[in-house]
Amino acid sequence: MRILVVCGAGASSTFVAQRLRQAATAAGRDWQTSAGTERTIPSSFADLVLIGPHLADRVDAIRASTSARVAVLPDDVFGDRDGTRTLTIAETALTDSPSTAKGTS
Repeated sequence: MRILVVCGAGASSTFVAQRLRQAATAAGRDWQTSAGTERTIPSSFADLVLIGPHLADRVDAIRASTSARVAVLPDDVFGDRDGTRTLTIAETALTDSPSTAKGTS
């Protein structure tokens, strides 16, 4: 599973992606996580794109730029120090039907 975490400049998403990778590994998931910006989405080969809450107003354009599922992360995601809450969000987005996952906000 390939997950791309996206924020405005790619800095905050790096921390979220690292924490998500650690939580996924601890949960026995073989997930690759990476960080990027909105500009990296079309060229990524992600199965899921998690976007920072500050990009929520861009979610329709982001969905249009990828075939991956897209979910908007909550406002307090950067406080998820161990990545377990982000892991739950990702698992939910991946198990929901595609139309539901694409409607996550």
